[in-house]
Amino acid sequence: MSKERRLTLFRWLSIIAVIALSAFIFSVRDQAEQLASYGYPGIFLISLLSNATVLLPAPGLAVVFTMGSIFHPFGVALAAGTGGAIGELSGFMAGFSGQAVVERMDIYERIIAWVEKYGTFAILIFAAVPNPFFDLAGIAAGATKIPIKNFLLACWIGQIIKALIFAYAGATSIGWILS
Repeated sequence: MSKERRLTLFRWLSIIAVIALSAFIFSVRDQAEQLASYGYPGIFLISLLSNATVLLPAPGLAVVFTMGSIFHPFGVALAAGTGGAIGELSGFMAGFSGQAVVERMDIYERIIAWVEKYGTFAILIFAAVPNPFFDLAGIAAGATKIPIKNFLLACWIGQIIKALIFAYAGATSIGWILS
């Protein structure tokens, strides 16, 4: 099998795997919240699963907020940020395999321009700010062939920053909300 043919096969298998994973996670999203009872490993898994869905919503940040009031917020942020960064590899792989699904979206055109211009810094910012467009940024990173280690590092730092904010907000406000 030629190198080009193997690459095409890998790309198609990546697309199929990302679609199947997203559909599965979306279908079990309600049961996934029960993983929080397993502490930091559960938070890691919830974050990994909620970030592995591509273009489908999942409740990861709500769990981080809540768990920040139960466990140490920094530990929650570290577990959630690490799981989130690994989960975002699904978007990266979707972009690496071909962005045909989103290439006609206006917002994707803007995001890919930012990723091409600012590289991993754009990934870090998109990961750190709660927004519905990070999947598109991950797809753009894969499509523009940003090295996977650079993507993971920027994504990890951004995910930890975001999770720290949500975990500390949960830790400081849950008592106020309940009273």
